[in-house]
Amino acid sequence: MQQRDSVFYTIAVAAVLCVVCSLAVSAAAVRLRPKQEANKLLDRQRNILDASGLAMGEFGLPANRLSRGQVADLYSRVSEALVDLSTGKYNTELNIEEYDPREAVDKPEMSIAIEDPEYDLGEQRREKVARVFFVKKPGDDRIQQVVLPVYGKGLWSTLYGYLALKSDLRTIEGLTFYEHGETPGLGGEVDNPAWKSEWSGQKLYDESGKPASLVFKGPAPPENPYAVDGLSGATITSRGVTNLIRYWASDDGYGPFLGQLKEQIAAESADSKPDQGDK
Repeated sequence: MQQRDSVFYTIAVAAVLCVVCSLAVSAAAVRLRPKQEANKLLDRQRNILDASGLAMGEFGLPANRLSRGQVADLYSRVSEALVDLSTGKYNTELNIEEYDPREAVDKPEMSIAIEDPEYDLGEQRREKVARVFFVKKPGDDRIQQVVLPVYGKGLWSTLYGYLALKSDLRTIEGLTFYEHGETPGLGGEVDNPAWKSEWSGQKLYDESGKPASLVFKGPAPPENPYAVDGLSGATITSRGVTNLIRYWASDDGYGPFLGQLKEQIAAESADSKPDQGDK
């Protein structure tokens, strides 16, 4: 019989425990995966509802204080599409339910290198195809808002968020950040609801069509329609937010798509007008 205080016995027990624990963790991961995916989807929907202002507009609350049922009801107004960022055209080849833009960034065949951009995103690559979101009113097929995923480097981390635009595609409806590693109380103030609310109504482009939104250094001049207040003690994070918004608004980001969407919205608006011959 093997001695319990022998080296072999100790190693054997440790090995058995490792195997048992590994099996338990693996089983838990597999069993909980559907719930994790459901929570991930719920979190994405809540962030889009916040960026679009639907949660606050309908319930006077941020989306994280709404029930699953309330989120599902509001999100029924949102549709999704995949867009080729280079051409601006819709991509119908990829499975929209399974496509993950963040995984695509790590795959050379599904991403491109970011080289000499007009606005420094701070990233080396971006996905070729992005997921975009459309907000419509109940019973109205016309697009009221478009919500665009955005990301870029701050001081310590990549900031991930959503930028919502009104149907003129020039006016910002809202901006949210749902994931980052910036310093709490400084760059982490990108999460501050009061600061995020400053973006609503600001202009994304100047009169020449050039991306002009920015985080101002210090208090933003009231007459400046493009600027919001700077984040105190967070110059690099503020610069990162300015750059990421301008990058994604430019032709390197969603510019080609927004150009085509403008024509689509104009056509929808023309189709919805009463026929002059019916008067």
